[in-house]
Amino acid sequence: MCLVLIVDDNEKNRKLAQSVLSAASFRTLEAATGAEAVAMAVEHVPDVVLMDLQLPDIPGTEAARRLRDSERTAGIPVVALSAMVLEGTGGWLEEAGFAGWLEKPIRVRTFPDQVRRYCAGG
Repeated sequence: MCLVLIVDDNEKNRKLAQSVLSAASFRTLEAATGAEAVAMAVEHVPDVVLMDLQLPDIPGTEAARRLRDSERTAGIPVVALSAMVLEGTGGWLEEAGFAGWLEKPIRVRTFPDQVRRYCAGG
């Protein structure tokens, strides 16, 4: 069963993602800041991290870099979760260490399958 760390400073966004994933048999953790996300990832080593790019303390890109730079969390796919238009961005997300991106607002019917693609073993 895939463990997903949901990182978003907007509580409604976090709760929606958590509810949709829980209903699809995912286990979830939640963080509201980049620093909290890094600490939780080091402690729990989730299968995937869904990372908002605009967080109140550090940017999601910086939190992703910290995860990539830690031996314990370097192998965790970090997926950008953003309302920003990210298509055709010239690959900067991949350069920043993201495994991919998902659009907000999430689409409730397709979101679990989108996340499952990033979980080890599908």
